[in-house]
Amino acid sequence: MLAVIRGAGDIASAIALRLHRCGMRVVMTEIAQPLTVRRTVAFSEAVRLGEAQVEGVRAVRVANAGEAAAVLAAGRDVPVLVDPACTCARELAPDVVVDAILAKRNVGTRCDMAPVVVGVGPGFTAGIDCHAVVETMRGHTLGRAYYEGSALANTAVPGLIGGFAGERVLRAPCDGVFRGVCAIGDHVEQGQAVAFVDGQPVVVMLTGVLRGLVADGVPVSRGLKCGDVDPRDDASYCALVSDKGLAVAGGVLEAILRVSGALPGGERREG
Repeated sequence: MLAVIRGAGDIASAIALRLHRCGMRVVMTEIAQPLTVRRTVAFSEAVRLGEAQVEGVRAVRVANAGEAAAVLAAGRDVPVLVDPACTCARELAPDVVVDAILAKRNVGTRCDMAPVVVGVGPGFTAGIDCHAVVETMRGHTLGRAYYEGSALANTAVPGLIGGFAGERVLRAPCDGVFRGVCAIGDHVEQGQAVAFVDGQPVVVMLTGVLRGLVADGVPVSRGLKCGDVDPRDDASYCALVSDKGLAVAGGVLEAILRVSGALPGGERREG
């Protein structure tokens, strides 16, 4: 089974890991300058560096669908290509398309892109623009697969980690180019500047470990999420897919198996 995943950030990468470990072939698409925050657990870093590893699985940047097919034939790595519109799906003819861009809206995913199409998070409606939707909101329904309707609407309030929610997130103070002065995994103190955007500081609101930070040189807009502090203060978490990522990935796997007819009670769809 071949799955094309739109997006290669940390949640998309958690999905890719789970599908890859279950024996599926996976191709990922990204934008030319990824805005990923949790870069140490994201295959999007392959766009910037040529390759990236997450929990022992390697992704490599490829130029087109033909190169992606060659990497898949070797059977080891996950190919990542710059293809925001996911045009590679026409050439690759995947069994599954997963939209894990997390744009909070649909940016072009359609039911006819593959026999199984899964939307991740708000912005999708099962039966309209995809066959299933997987919940991304932290709470009792996180990771649940819906075969009718939509995920919960975006509240713009991050979920609780270590007793903190909005305080964890760092946002760009203005439009400009992002420059970090700390690295992911560093211990940081409340009030410390960890980056600058056109000379304006990005200041952390609590003490802990810098779990995520946008890459240097990336243009950002005012209010964009550009960093994440983990108050649990354990740097080892920076190299592990999160509980949220694992839950969402599990929901995507369930949706693929159910919609493809691979599970009892599933509905087989022909391409």
